[in-house]
Formats: sequence, C-alpha cells, structure tokens
Amino acid sequence: MTAPTLQQNNLADLFELAPVSLWVEDFSALRELFDQWRAQGVSDLRAWLQDRPERVAECAARIKVLQVNRRTLELFEARDLEHLEANLDRVFRDDMHREHLEELLQLWNGATRYSSQTVNYTLSGRRLDVQLNAHVLPGHEASWSRVLFAIEDVSDRLRAERQLHSSEQYARGLFKHSPVSLWVEDFSAVRQLLELLRAQGITDFTTFLRVHPEFIDRCMQEIRVLDVNQQTLDLVGASDRAHLLRNLQHIFRDDMRVHFADQLIDLWHGRLTQQREIINYHLNGQTIHAHMQFAVMPGHTDDWAMVLVSLTDITARKKAEAYLEYLGTHDVLTGLRNRTFFADEINRLERKDAWPVSVLMLDLNSLKAVNDELGHAAGDALLRRAGEVLSKLVEKPQVAARVGGDEFVLLLPDLDVAATRALSQRLLELVELNNQFYQTPRLSFSMGVATRMAGERLETTINRADQQMYAAKRSFYDQTDFNRRQG
Repeated sequence: MTAPTLQQNNLADLFELAPVSLWVEDFSALRELFDQWRAQGVSDLRAWLQDRPERVAECAARIKVLQVNRRTLELFEARDLEHLEANLDRVFRDDMHREHLEELLQLWNGATRYSSQTVNYTLSGRRLDVQLNAHVLPGHEASWSRVLFAIEDVSDRLRAERQLHSSEQYARGLFKHSPVSLWVEDFSAVRQLLELLRAQGITDFTTFLRVHPEFIDRCMQEIRVLDVNQQTLDLVGASDRAHLLRNLQHIFRDDMRVHFADQLIDLWHGRLTQQREIINYHLNGQTIHAHMQFAVMPGHTDDWAMVLVSLTDITARKKAEAYLEYLGTHDVLTGLRNRTFFADEINRLERKDAWPVSVLMLDLNSLKAVNDELGHAAGDALLRRAGEVLSKLVEKPQVAARVGGDEFVLLLPDLDVAATRALSQRLLELVELNNQFYQTPRLSFSMGVATRMAGERLETTINRADQQMYAAKRSFYDQTDFNRRQG
C-alpha cells in the first residue's frame, strides 16, 4: 500500500472539513439488484415497489455507507461512523420513504446525479428538513460503487417560511429572531427614477441599462435601508445597525450589480415579488452567496416605500456544488480536465464549426515501467508532474485533459499550424525544466499533432493526431529496446 499523496491529503481535508454533510456510499449491490429485476422482466419500477413496500427496504439494505465527514456526525448527533451506521433506521424513516422511492426511480432511469428535498432525523429524534444532492462519482458510473451525497440542513429556513404566514404580530417577532437575514427597505426613489424614464419615452429598459450602466449604481444609491435583523448583522459581520449602514458600499458592490440589474428589469416589468440567487459581501471582503426573496409589502404597491428582502446564506451549498462540479470535470490525480469535459468541449467546438483548431495527443512514456520498478506512488508522482507541465502550458480557451491512464490531450482552439508548432516546442522546454528539477524518473511524452483543416470534422483531426502519437510511441519503445540490447 502506498503512502497518501499531498493532493490526496488535501482532498481528504476538503472532505472532512466541508461545511455541509458529505456521505460516500456504495450502491453497487443496489445496481446488482436492479439488474436482477430487469432480468426478471421488471420495467415499471414504481409499480414494482408500490406493490410490495418491503422491496424499498430491500433496496435501502443494499446501500453501504463507506465514509462521512465531521459535519455529518455533528448534524445527526453521532459519535462516529459506527454509531451512525448502527442507527440508520432512526435517521431514515417515516416521511423520507416517499422521496427515497423517487430517488430510486431516478437511478433506475439512468440518472447519475439528482437532487431532492426530504426529511431525516437525528439520533435524538429531531426532524431535519434537508436538501440532498447526489452524484455518482466519475469512473464509477458502471458499478455505482462510489456515490457522493451532500446534505444541507434547511430546517430553519423552511420553518421560518411557514411561520411568516401565521400573524402580523408573530411576524415582527420572527423578523427580530429569524434564522435568515431580513431587510426592510424603501424603494420609492427607485420607482420615481423608473417612472421618469418612462416619461422620457424609454421602452426598451434592458438596452437602456446596457448603454447606461451608471443608472444601476444610481438606483443602488437611492435605496434606503429601514431595518435589519440580528441575523443580517451576523451574516455581514456588522456590530450593529449603524455600523452596517455606514458600510453598505462594501456589502453591495462588484458582482452583485449584475443581479441588481436583473432585479430592476423585473421591477420595470411590474414583477413586485422576485426570488433569485445573488452575491453580497461580508465586511471582511469574503463573498456571500445568498438566495434572495424580494416582495413589495401589501399597501405599498403604488409607492414601493416598504419592501421586505430575505437572504438565506447558501455559501456552504455553493461550495459543495462547486466541489461536486469539480469532481465531475477534473481528473483528481493531475488536476487536469477529464475525459467527460474533453468530450463535451469537442462537441461544443464541432457545433460552432470552429477553425482553426489544433490537437496534441500525448502518451506518457514508461509509466508502466515506473509502476513496475518503483511502485505506483512513483507512477502517480510522474502523472502529477505531467499535469504540472501541461497546466502551465495552456491558457483558456485551450484545454489540457487526461483522457486515459497515461494518455493526455491538448485541445487548442484558434491555433494554426505555426502557433501549434511553437507550443509543441514550448512543451519540450517545460518537460526538460521539469526533468532538471526532479531528475528521476524522467518525464517524456510521445506526441502527435494535427490542425483541423477547413471542412474537416474535428474527430478526424483527433484521429490524425492519434496516429502520429502512436507512431511516435512505437519509435520510442523500439529505440528503448534497442538501447537496452546494446547495453
């Protein structure tokens, strides 16, 4: 068994310290059960499971929990993984069975990722409303042996939404103590600015904003914040309401202008209730991703003098989504793009009929010999070195991808033959620098190069580069064998 690599340790830390509950589970036995049912002629899984509810339990019993992170143990009040596994029947019960059936149906129908909102329970019996995101990890689509779940506790938000409808008196108490950020704002000056534009004959407001982006800033400056709750102060790091009001320019800036422009366009078209994901900023400069719900309050639809804005912090969810997205498009060992991303990029360029496009097919020489003679840790280190070199070589929109065990590809939009030749030379120089630093084992590639000709399918270009690469690979190993016999 090889020692864990630095990158593996980093990924382990990311998993363990993630701010949302993460589970790695083995669904391979469930996959086998599904295959058995299909062989028996089952085609309508919903009917099959509804006829015999115990079959849903049989499905659940086939799922094995392999690993959970610290947040999972905290959320479900478990001492460790063994404690959690021993009490899974207390975690997954009652209200969740209907949603679990829907999840099974998605898997049955070929989905490799899905989302659902369901109910779990802590070991003490406390109900948790959770948002679940599941993803069959790359490389395990055929077996389902590794499925990653991200679970976000949304109990407080759902509870708050239900309570908002109870009564006006209770709503005020909820405003003060709500677990989500609440703002009461005066948009009357914004309404006057929009009405002034209408009086001037402006009809295409979207085009107007593109031509006059300064209008967005002016509207932002005209918003008056009337009140905020404690959760808002905590969210942005303000000591009190006065501190927040003095520093609004540090909270509402940069990327949030795009979302605010969309908000103005909705208001222009009379949409007085809105919801969207937005970006705000903490007073320490960190980005806050939030789900915004916006509503002009009853009695103020003619003047917009009182607007309620609620912000639910979804930063943790965004980080989990980004992590899942990274796993879906990157090779974890080298950090390069993976085969899935490469295939999607090929399809995109084919649809655009992009030209010129050049392709470098690369095969890492002697990887098997390194694995056999020095061990797989040394082989993995050589692969990472390849990733280091190739990642330094390309710039967007160029793509460097690992598409096989020792196979890599560079996809180079807008590079003609001369530019590709220069990049190939730069690659050789970077490889030589890498070898001077690491010395042994030597890093080298067998290379094939092709540039898409007018009217040629990109797949044909790739095949031409492939053939060159395989010829170079045969030449390398023939020469290596010759040198060994001479020695």
